[in-house]
Amino acid sequence: MNNSNTANSFKVFTNSLQVAQEFDKLHKIIMRDIRELDCSDDFRKHNFVPTSQNVDMPNGGTRKENMFLMTRDGFMFLAMGYRGKKAAAIKEAIIKRFNDMEHFIRDYILAKDEFPIFTQAIADAYENPQPYHYSNEMNMIYRIVLGMDAKQFRDAHGIEHGKSILPFLSEAQYRAVRKLQAEDIRMLYRGNDYQERKFNLAAKALPAKL
Repeated sequence: MNNSNTANSFKVFTNSLQVAQEFDKLHKIIMRDIRELDCSDDFRKHNFVPTSQNVDMPNGGTRKENMFLMTRDGFMFLAMGYRGKKAAAIKEAIIKRFNDMEHFIRDYILAKDEFPIFTQAIADAYENPQPYHYSNEMNMIYRIVLGMDAKQFRDAHGIEHGKSILPFLSEAQYRAVRKLQAEDIRMLYRGNDYQERKFNLAAKALPAKL
């Protein structure tokens, strides 16, 4: 199951089909619940987006399935009506996936702004690049140099979520990050896979003062 989908605006969405699967409800029931929500037209406009997708049929054909994309706020508004321990656990799991995807997207935007050549190399290396490709690549380097990923570094140093960690690195750490990025770019264009890049970068890493 795809945990969430991203739109061009970098908002994070889930959809009514996924919610129906998670809560073990008929999709038409979820669609009805969304249409009957007692929310304002403005809230509905910004948090529930009607759309459709093609669904495979047993006879080999396809049919169009209407559904809603929904934001985190839309999901939480809808899910308030679903009660019980099982529903609570499902809501927690979906909210966690929203958080994880938002962290991916923030890291992607930061990497794209800070390291355009690096992010272009990642984009060229994948047929269909996703936000997590960028965050995974950058966090691989951070783990080698810092012993932790960007989120862990922010938490450890009291840095606001979504802010760049670069201004908080020592000069040695910053140089080590940029050196490994340059090597990673070369390996991306050579076609080395992720595990090869990780092994080679770890072997080349210089000690950096924490």
